[in-house]
Amino acid sequence: MTAKDDDKVRLDKWLWAARFYKTRALAKAAIEGGKVHHRGERCKPGKEPRVGDEYVLRSGFESRTVVVLALSAVRRGAPEAQLLYRETEESVVRREQAAALRKAGGLGMQTDGRPSKKQRRQLQHFSDAQQVVHPWADED
Repeated sequence: MTAKDDDKVRLDKWLWAARFYKTRALAKAAIEGGKVHHRGERCKPGKEPRVGDEYVLRSGFESRTVVVLALSAVRRGAPEAQLLYRETEESVVRREQAAALRKAGGLGMQTDGRPSKKQRRQLQHFSDAQQVVHPWADED
């Protein structure tokens, strides 16, 4: 990282350089979509992050809280990109717990596959019995 990198960097460029997003356009879209927060408020793509700032990044099911350790406008390899930030301990624990819950919930939803012909008839009979006939409906 050169002295030029430490001057001023846009938030979307820093997120891209830290490898949170594959392109700057995706980083900008995430920021504009309200997925990046600083001190509980939404950010703008042109915001200039500073060392020590804390950002909350949401992506899909995951939400991570990161602290800026260094600034860079250049995208490098993953090991170098990880030196730009540190994820908080609470964030790591929260993500691991959420992943474990998703995994456990997914296992409970296994089925035996498609229903048999008999089971389909039973389902159809059950759904027909659940339909409510309104007295004011026209009879054919």
